[in-house]
Amino acid sequence: MSLAEIADRMNEALADRPLDNSIKFDCGEDGAITISGTEARLADEPADCTIRISEKNLVKLLTGKLNPMAAFAMGKIKVSGDMSVATRLSQLVN
Repeated sequence: MSLAEIADRMNEALADRPLDNSIKFDCGEDGAITISGTEARLADEPADCTIRISEKNLVKLLTGKLNPMAAFAMGKIKVSGDMSVATRLSQLVN
């Protein structure tokens, strides 16, 4: 699944459950997705919370194959900024 496909899936989830804050998924050289309100964009923009994660692990996270808390504990994701915003990820995870 590409970052564009991931952004499309996020847009579907956000249509019914918008975020009050912004989150950026920073996948390093693969790119970034910034989400806010009802929109997920392929963009490296300032956000309330930044989650550094590989594209491979982002796919696992969003498909329910990687538990966010376990990933954080294992160092597969790094969170900076407002940690409370990261807890809203359940809105995007199937």
